[in-house]
Amino acid sequence: MINAQGMMLSVLGQDYFVSYNRVPWLRNARVSSALNVRMAGPNAIEWPELDVDLEIESLKHPERYPLVMKRSPLDVI
Repeated sequence: MINAQGMMLSVLGQDYFVSYNRVPWLRNARVSSALNVRMAGPNAIEWPELDVDLEIESLKHPERYPLVMKRSPLDVI
């Protein structure tokens, strides 16, 4: 399921809602790219077309994984 707030994922028999607020890279992705998600080892999932990886633990306990963007000295202000 995909809606205006995010998408539902079923991973290893568990369903998770992935909010665009927590994973903003999915917000403007093509549906085909958002649906192209696969396991990346035993503890993570990935969207290869979007270059996005998430630990499964972050789906179970999002409060433990705050979204933090670090600025690089090379970023243009």
